[in-house]
Amino acid sequence: MYSFLLLAHSVFRWAVVFSLTYAIIISVKGYFGKTPFTKTSNTIRHWTATIAHIQLITGILLYVKSPFVKQFFATANNTGETLFFGIIHILLMLLAIVLITIGSAKSKREKSDQAKFKIMLIWFSLAALLILLAIPWPFSPLANRPLIRF
Repeated sequence: MYSFLLLAHSVFRWAVVFSLTYAIIISVKGYFGKTPFTKTSNTIRHWTATIAHIQLITGILLYVKSPFVKQFFATANNTGETLFFGIIHILLMLLAIVLITIGSAKSKREKSDQAKFKIMLIWFSLAALLILLAIPWPFSPLANRPLIRF
């Protein structure tokens, strides 16, 4: 089960990155172009948050099963991958999901179209920054992973 979850989490991260990027692009165009917040815009907002939450659930399941996390809690001297997956990755990703959730909820409740786009732009951009920092990129000094794990 761990191998399947790892693969799903690795592949699904791209759905998160692409949907978040698309939502940010839509919000930039909407805010600066002063366009209406359409049903499509709302659907993009909703699905971006939904995709992020699915990834969160997969990540939590992996966290519970991860050998790096088990080693993190068993050892006092944590560095590199153990430290990254034991605390850095999970905390930054949880914070990013919280930002996406808040941004989605606040945007949904706003009255004006410009305010909806502005809130989406700010909150989703902050979340994207955290996600990009917390992904174990192939060039990461703490924990490097391939772009897609098989």
